[in-house]
Amino acid sequence: MTLQPRKHSPEPDRPGSHTAGILELARYTALFCLLALIALGLAWELGLAPLRPGGSWLVLKVLPLLAALRGMLYGRRYTFQWMSLAILLYFTEGVVRATSDKGLSATLGGIETALSLLMFATCLAFSWYSAPSRQGRDGPIQTTRSEP
Repeated sequence: MTLQPRKHSPEPDRPGSHTAGILELARYTALFCLLALIALGLAWELGLAPLRPGGSWLVLKVLPLLAALRGMLYGRRYTFQWMSLAILLYFTEGVVRATSDKGLSATLGGIETALSLLMFATCLAFSWYSAPSRQGRDGPIQTTRSEP
């Protein structure tokens, strides 16, 4: 009987591991934030508190969010990477409008700021944990659960 040396580092992540759970949570949280930001942008600029009565052209700010929808639905890493950069524009708008506007528009700016921060964090988490260097020897980490 020989003693085996103790491993000091855990084995690479496998499908169904803790990393796969983090990926799934990050993906669905980012998707929720994306849909909430789309709904908020449309409601804000078309009815709740538009810059001009009757709506504003600023409603077009949801177009980049719509462009990211398909990639996030399919869990494409590249989409999460570029959205982590683009979402900073929505964070900036939310901060500016939360601090400079009054009333409902300021509240909506605060909500936009919170949603964009959460989306930024989850996009970074998804990008980090789905990196090829963090995938196990058995191939890519699965982000969806398979039936037993």
